[in-house]
Amino acid sequence: MGKGGYLGEFEQIVMLAVLRLGKNAYGVTTWEEIERRTGRSVMIGAVYATLDRLETKHYISSKVGDPTPERGGRAKRFFKITAQGSEALERSRKILASMWAGLDPVVGEP
Repeated sequence: MGKGGYLGEFEQIVMLAVLRLGKNAYGVTTWEEIERRTGRSVMIGAVYATLDRLETKHYISSKVGDPTPERGGRAKRFFKITAQGSEALERSRKILASMWAGLDPVVGEP
């Protein structure tokens, strides 16, 4: 697997949030899901930048929904994982599982 085939930690987190959210995956809900599940504070701009990068890699796709009155007539951009993205996510899961296999769960002990 070449350099471009590995997903970074935050890319994995964003993709997993998109998967969990299903049809409700847009920028804000993805950001909220990440903060809720990881307990870490994340800049929403980092989420949008990662979504854009993943779309450039063809790991996710997006479509613009209908404008809504509660958003002042602006439309939401919805995201979903592509088949290529699903494969990349599974590859990353297998790599991490392989690296953890046989290690004591307490990191740092010899």
